[in-house]
Amino acid sequence: MKGYIYISGTGTDNIAGKFLNDPILNRPYPSLGACMPNIRRLVLRGDRIYVVSGSVTGVQQYIVGGFEVDEKIDAIAAHRRFPENRLCLDENGVLTGNIIVTGNGERHPLDRHDPNDDEKFRSRIQNFIVGRNPIAMETTAEIQSSRQHTISLLQEIFERRGNRVIDIMGRWRKINEDQIRQIDNFLREIKAENRE
Repeated sequence: MKGYIYISGTGTDNIAGKFLNDPILNRPYPSLGACMPNIRRLVLRGDRIYVVSGSVTGVQQYIVGGFEVDEKIDAIAAHRRFPENRLCLDENGVLTGNIIVTGNGERHPLDRHDPNDDEKFRSRIQNFIVGRNPIAMETTAEIQSSRQHTISLLQEIFERRGNRVIDIMGRWRKINEDQIRQIDNFLREIKAENRE
C-alpha cells in the first residue's frame, strides 16, 4: 500500500478561502475527479490520497482529509453514476462538484481550468477516482485543530523543517504505509477529541 498527499489550489480553504470542491470527502463515495491527474493516474485500488488546504495569506494550511482508492473510472461513467457530483453553482453561487464533463463527454461550461487546452482536458477526464473510508475535517473545531498541528506532523513524517507545507513536502509527495498510518491516526485523534 502506498499513498499520496498534495496541496490543493491556492486560496482553497473551506473556512478562510474558496470552497474545496475536489476531492469530495463528505458523500457516501468520496471522489477525486479533476485535480491532480498525475496522482489519479498513479494510484491503485487500496492506495490512500490526502489533501492539504491551499495557501491563503496569513492562514496556516491544514490536512483536510483523505480516503482509500476503490476504483478508477472515466468522467463520463462518473457523470452517469454520480449526478450529485456534477459541476454546478449552489444557491449561494459557489461552484460545487468534481465531474467536469456533460452527459455527452464535452467540457462542462463551468470548468474554467485551461479552457483552450483540449489535450490537458482529455487527460483530466481520465481516472476519476471513486473512494471508500473517507476521513475529513468538517467542523470548525476539527479544522482549527488540524490547522494547529499539521506543520509539526508533516515535519515529523518527512523529517524536514519548515514553516510552510510546501517547504516540507513540496506540491505533492508519495507516502509509505507508515506515513499513511501516522496521517490516519492524526485525523482520527482530531475527530475523537472534537466530538460534539
